[in-house]
Amino acid sequence: MESLSRMDKLLTCFYKRPNAVTRLICFPWAGGGSLFYAQWGRLLDESIEVCSIRLPGRESRFSEPFAQSMDQIVDEITAVLLPQLQEKSFSFFGHSFGSLTSFATALRLKEKYGLEPVHMFVSGASAPHSKSRSTSTKRSELSDEEFLKWMSTTGGTPAEILENKEAVQLFLPSLKADLRVVENYVYDKPASPPLSCGLTCFDGTEDIPHDLHAWKELTSGDFNIHMLPGGHFYLKDPNNEKSLVTHITKYLEAAEVDYF
Repeated sequence: MESLSRMDKLLTCFYKRPNAVTRLICFPWAGGGSLFYAQWGRLLDESIEVCSIRLPGRESRFSEPFAQSMDQIVDEITAVLLPQLQEKSFSFFGHSFGSLTSFATALRLKEKYGLEPVHMFVSGASAPHSKSRSTSTKRSELSDEEFLKWMSTTGGTPAEILENKEAVQLFLPSLKADLRVVENYVYDKPASPPLSCGLTCFDGTEDIPHDLHAWKELTSGDFNIHMLPGGHFYLKDPNNEKSLVTHITKYLEAAEVDYF
């Protein structure tokens, strides 16, 4: 029962599919919860089970302290999910902060257990070793006022929420904690690609430019980039969400043929 409760604490899975061929595991953006991705189960077909990661300090884990480092996040995810990941094929999707946590998790699984996703989907983020990451501002060190001003430019959060002090105090701590983890995460350019799975990048056409091409250096597998209309939270647009799901399904169907 202990492992079950740890699994339920970490994962949200609204549409359980024990007979699914593969699992898509989704990693939240900074300050995000698990509910947005958990809904994808209704958009994907019966062969794919969607599970969404719930990090400490949010939703039903609200009373838990935030993770202090990337290693802490990866430690929990790999320890809890390992039996599931050994059971059937899996893929990862992560947006922004979630792109980096999903990559760090994939790297640990490959290095320590010889396991690898059949496909990595990353969104709205430069590759972890990209020089563009080291030159960006440390957002977690901004004052709350400056931070909210920056948030209003990224889109994705309604203005009425940003102007509501009570609402702000609910999401600001988790958002800053996650950004602190990202800002302290260092990954040097590898001598050779650490992964061999297919890797697909998504990004919003109106978002600040990300170094997407650098992701190609992290896998010897197929590499693709898809740009969708919108800003940093382009994926919240229902049409873009449908496009994402269509692309994911296509790549997973191709990966399953190779996997078997």
